[in-house]
Amino acid sequence: MKRIITYGTFDLLHYGHINLLQRARSLGDYLVVALSTDEFNSEKKNKTTYFSYYERKKLLESIRYVDLVIPENEWAQKIKDVQEYNVDTFVMGDDWKGEFDFLEEICDVVYLERTPEISTTKIKSDLLTLRK
Repeated sequence: MKRIITYGTFDLLHYGHINLLQRARSLGDYLVVALSTDEFNSEKKNKTTYFSYYERKKLLESIRYVDLVIPENEWAQKIKDVQEYNVDTFVMGDDWKGEFDFLEEICDVVYLERTPEISTTKIKSDLLTLRK
């Protein structure tokens, strides 16, 4: 069985997220999604998410491409996760290109092209514009 892992916040889930998850899952047989906890997301982005970790986790678990959702608590856990979950391929959006190449010593690393016209940041910006 070929195992894939990807990481993210997945707040305001949209079709760009679904595209990424579908394409990641197509690279193997089992997809693990490491979902940033509320505390970790606050540290790395210095802001809170709209949906809580548990709400985001429930959303991800309902997607057929996702086999397992685990918490992402810190940047440094990636090597441990790859080893613990017997991961063959680490997948991220290409906006992170080169950032995780150090994992190539223990698994394949793939950067998938993002869906260009959509992002959580764009949705938030558009919503603010609509409020005016």
